[in-house]
Amino acid sequence: MPIPLLEFTPTTQNQRVDGYEVAGEDTPTIYRLANATSDADIDAIIWAAYRQIFSEHLILEKYRQPFLESQLRNRAINVRDFIRGLGKSDVYRDEVAETNSNYRLVDISFKRFLGRATYGKDEQISWSIVIATKGLHGFIDAIVDSEEYRQNFGDDIVPFQRRRFKDRPFNLVTPRYSDYWRGRLIEQYLGGRSFYQVVRSGQAVQRGVRQAIPANFLSMAASVTPGGAEYQRSSDRARNIASSIKIPDTSRESTTPPPTVKPAQVALPYRYIPGNKTT
Repeated sequence: MPIPLLEFTPTTQNQRVDGYEVAGEDTPTIYRLANATSDADIDAIIWAAYRQIFSEHLILEKYRQPFLESQLRNRAINVRDFIRGLGKSDVYRDEVAETNSNYRLVDISFKRFLGRATYGKDEQISWSIVIATKGLHGFIDAIVDSEEYRQNFGDDIVPFQRRRFKDRPFNLVTPRYSDYWRGRLIEQYLGGRSFYQVVRSGQAVQRGVRQAIPANFLSMAASVTPGGAEYQRSSDRARNIASSIKIPDTSRESTTPPPTVKPAQVALPYRYIPGNKTT
């Protein structure tokens, strides 16, 4: 018996209210299969779907799905099934699903498939249970077959970001993976060691380390690495060193009397001694 979807409270978002904005550059372009009358129109729909689901402005040849494209060109499937196929592809699994936690995968998928962000952490937790119980394919089916998807995009419209009034596009502010995955990649290259251990052990020439840390960072870290057999970065050691340092007295008060300047004769056309009044 599948676990039912947990309840959550929707939050206020632009896409939940009607808009009265004047059409401009922020108005999304609607790509509809019913309006396609030429191969160029089909190409535009396919390109828009790749950009929306894979979030790529320039689609790589290896990311293309020729079987799905052929079916869409021959009208064997509609746009909704084409979007479903992209979500179930190995590209989406490898590039998006495997590089994010279930919570972030829910947020990214909602932005790409439903055109909106999630309603906070509660909705992310609720849908992450769907991923855990049904897997990625079941999660994609649940989104594409949802009533929200049908009401906004139907069977022949490519999903788009709904009501982007002032915010930047999702694909510009939501990278494919977060700093969590980037940190894991660096740990794999470093073999679980820190930057300082790599520099001090003299193994900075390894290929994995060179790929993980730029060469200029290694030289910088090596230049600031302190000498000594064992350098401990502890608060106790820092306090002991600070307490043993004698701070010089830089105050302005001094017991030495200031020097005095005595009047001296100056060779001028007339006799003048500094300090004496002249008439």
